[in-house]
Amino acid sequence: MKNRALLLLLLPPLFWAGNALLARATAGDLPPVALAFWRWILALVLILPFTGRDLWAHRRVLWAHWRAVLGLALTSVAAYNTLLYLAVQTTTAINATLVGTSLPIMVLLLARLWLGDPIRPRQAMGMVVSIIGLLAVVTRGEPARLASLTLTPGDGLMLLASASWAAYSVMLRRFPIPVKGFTLLTALIIVGWVMIVPFYLFELSLGYTVQVRPMTLGVIAYTAVCASLLAYYFWNVGVAALGAPTAGLFANLIPLFTAVLGVALLGETFAWFHAVGGLLIFAGIGLATLPRR
Repeated sequence: MKNRALLLLLLPPLFWAGNALLARATAGDLPPVALAFWRWILALVLILPFTGRDLWAHRRVLWAHWRAVLGLALTSVAAYNTLLYLAVQTTTAINATLVGTSLPIMVLLLARLWLGDPIRPRQAMGMVVSIIGLLAVVTRGEPARLASLTLTPGDGLMLLASASWAAYSVMLRRFPIPVKGFTLLTALIIVGWVMIVPFYLFELSLGYTVQVRPMTLGVIAYTAVCASLLAYYFWNVGVAALGAPTAGLFANLIPLFTAVLGVALLGETFAWFHAVGGLLIFAGIGLATLPRR
């Protein structure tokens, strides 16, 4: 079960790397809140025929846990991706990735405060090794690049997005809801989408509209299927099996997968720092997740 969960946790960072890459690539054609709004509509249309009956059958269970449902929907569906899309409008990929390194630390601290999970020395060491590998990737092996970074409003939004996802990851364990994974996801999509609606209407009032093109439609489809339904389901399974702190370490794979996708899709060069950074990230994850003797 643990090995299966570890393998499944490799997929959400891969899907989210593509999510961030496509959001940056279509920033002028897909307004940030509109992208969040339409991706969740499509995700709901795709999942509801399969989960609608079970959702209705468990309506009383979900209502009994309405506070947890609201909190989970707010921190995941409503806040995280919307803040991420807003962040990439005004920050660089390097800045966003560096700010994102705070996610595993936030998850570790919240799990300690909310769940009483101990911070094991090997877990902390694995986090440090993983972050060093991540820095090797985003600085392209040149630490001096860190000194030239300038902060933007998007960096603050990215920090809020990381805090939101950390809270969601810990809440999954802190407030378990006894329904099937996809059924819970359907409920969170419905509630979270309702929360996004006022912000989408405000964005429309400012004159920002979606440019309907094959590229934008493809991005919405990708975010709905891969970055929404599949990634959320696999992440939830991983958190349930391994705990939030361990799952949080896998977020450090996002910049590595972004670099790999850049090589595959944009023709960028795979350099030595990609290999070194990737090995360190996986070594850190292995150090933190290997069973104790």
